[in-house]
Amino acid sequence: MPELPEVETVRKGLEKLLNDFYIERIEVLKERSIASNGGSKTFINNVKNSYLGNWERRGKYLIGSLLTKEKISKGFLVVHLRMTGQFKLVAKEVLACKHTRVRFFDERGRELRFIDIRNFGQMWFVPSSKSVPEIVSGIRRLGPEPFNADFNSDYLEEYLRKKTRSIKSALLDQETVAGVGNIYADETLFDAGINPKKESRNLKSNEIKRLCNSLVKILKISIGEGGTTFSDFRDLEGINGNYGGQALVYRRSGKDCKKCGEKILREKICGRSTHWCPNCQK
Repeated sequence: MPELPEVETVRKGLEKLLNDFYIERIEVLKERSIASNGGSKTFINNVKNSYLGNWERRGKYLIGSLLTKEKISKGFLVVHLRMTGQFKLVAKEVLACKHTRVRFFDERGRELRFIDIRNFGQMWFVPSSKSVPEIVSGIRRLGPEPFNADFNSDYLEEYLRKKTRSIKSALLDQETVAGVGNIYADETLFDAGINPKKESRNLKSNEIKRLCNSLVKILKISIGEGGTTFSDFRDLEGINGNYGGQALVYRRSGKDCKKCGEKILREKICGRSTHWCPNCQK
């Protein structure tokens, strides 16, 4: 599943490549891709005849502003890529692949294509009279952004102090911190030297400080590399993310730890494959 760095990479691409993209026509090829009330018919009627403006990211959600021709706000287009969703900008109309779910066409014949192999991705239209969290309930439950001032060791220590679940489980919970998934939870815990099975409430203050610093550091590095591609992720121009080649533990089970030489372990924690070094992560 695309995590914060991959979604941020897509956000940057949407903002860079869709300047003055005026949505003249929309084709919804899979009804389940539209999550907002009224289904695809209402979605199309509300979103077409709009400019795509600025794009923001909240956790793993993409939020694009929709503007009239007079550049007055119409509302927002909200997208969650889920497992395999990706956007592709096509310069001219060509036959869509079988995994294409939604197609946006502009006045110049360009197409913004939403491709989703597993078909779990979702889109919402949010009118300007509503706030995004009012319509998209998942956003209401998100914790702080890792790069915001409200995510810090004081916050995390207070949040975790009564949690009996593993720290790996806590990091995957979007209420703890928004945007973190399996890849960056594993990489962060390795960088911080913390055993992923350790109970959250048992982390010491210095461990929590290391955890916060490591998370921000790892996410920034991955964003700089365009995210991670292990299977499906591509940016708008079809380019793979490069962070995967730098991963220190994720998908390296059985290989030598790059720090100490111990074999990297892989086991299920909270139902997710977890990669860690038993020597470096006590």
